[in-house]
Parts: sequence; C-alpha cells; structure tokens
Amino acid sequence: WDYRTGAGVDAFVANSRFIARRIRKVYRREATVIYPPVSVDDFTCQAQKEDFYLAASRLVPYKMMDVIVQAFARMPDRRLVLIGDGPDMEKIRALAGPNVQIMGYQPFAVLKDHMMRAKAFVFAAEEDFGITPVEAMASGTPVIAYGKGGALETVVASEDMTRATGLFFDAQTPEAVVDAVQRFERVPVPFSAEVCRAHAEKFSDARFRQEFGAYVQACWDKFDQERKMA
Repeated sequence: WDYRTGAGVDAFVANSRFIARRIRKVYRREATVIYPPVSVDDFTCQAQKEDFYLAASRLVPYKMMDVIVQAFARMPDRRLVLIGDGPDMEKIRALAGPNVQIMGYQPFAVLKDHMMRAKAFVFAAEEDFGITPVEAMASGTPVIAYGKGGALETVVASEDMTRATGLFFDAQTPEAVVDAVQRFERVPVPFSAEVCRAHAEKFSDARFRQEFGAYVQACWDKFDQERKMA
C-alpha cells in the first residue's frame, strides 16, 4: 500500500542526502534535498571555551547517550555535562562517574549558555539530519560526532582548519568516543568558533524558506505548464 501510494507523489523532498538515498532505495524515486531550518540566530557564537564537553538530547536508546557517558567514565580527568531527560535517565545515572554532571531537562537559556561555553559537543546518534550539532556550531562550538547519517552532511571534518568544524568516530562504542576525544585534543590548531558559526549559518531559517519556496514554485510552474499543454 505504501509503495503504491508513493508512486502517486509528484515530487519528493528529503531533509538530507542520507534520506534521499533511502527514498531512492524504497520508492525508486529521486528526491531533492532541502536541509531543514535551524534557528541559528537564537544562538550566540563565543570563542572563549571552558574545560568541559557537552552532550544534550532526549535520553532514549537510539540517542546512544549511555555510550557517551561510559566513554567519559573511562576518562576521569575530562568533564562531561549532560543535558536532557527521558526513560533512560536512571540507566545513565548508574553509568556516570563523578566527572559527569547530569543536569536533566533544562530551559533553552541554560542549554544555549552551555553550548556557548563547551569545548566540544559530543553526538553519538545516527540521525536523519541532526539539529543539535548545527546549534552547537552556531554557538562556535566544534562537534565530535558519529560518522553516519546526517552528521556527515552538517559537520566538516578536514585537515584544513579554515573549513573544519569537528571530527568523526566510526562506531557507537565507548572506545570509539574515547579515541575521538583524544584525537580532538591532539589537533595542533584549535577549531575556529567563527568557522563553526559561518558553517552553521548555511542551515538557517531564511535559507530554508528561500529554498523550499523556490522549489514549490518551480514544481507549480511545471505542473501549470503541463496542464496548459494538455
């Protein structure tokens, strides 16, 4: 039923190339990629960072917050601040060492403040797109992310530090996160807050409105022309 219904869709829009590939696989249709809007203007870029890492998410299994907490349990000399709440809260608390501060749910102002001050944002989920890494970069904060899904399209891992906004790890395991944090700290030239911010602005609300509006108009114009020729 779903496949038959999909055949009647005039045009597909995907929120990432990752999802466009799924649409091609399932529906045998091409999709135009228009990245979702991120409210980057709600975040303030700050170059001065403090000595802690940040993770923020709903505490549900696929977010892999337990993997991040276990990784920092193996790095007692590094501090992690975790913001979020959810059904995995008790599990997360049981895994956390004294170097992990679990703040639970926090209002936006608190999240924004921590994103501005964190030395890096740690992200272990496989997401269709992933809003929070872009919010972190809008705050001038580099991202340490699992290298699959939408993060591959939002985080720039490059040896060219005029472009780089973070780095990736290749497995959702504590060992991979530990290795990534250690690699992050060995980067010879610090990540630039300004570069992170400039990159995040490519995913702004205004860009989304312009791209989506132009796409809908183009689709309508094509439909209107075909209707007149029929």
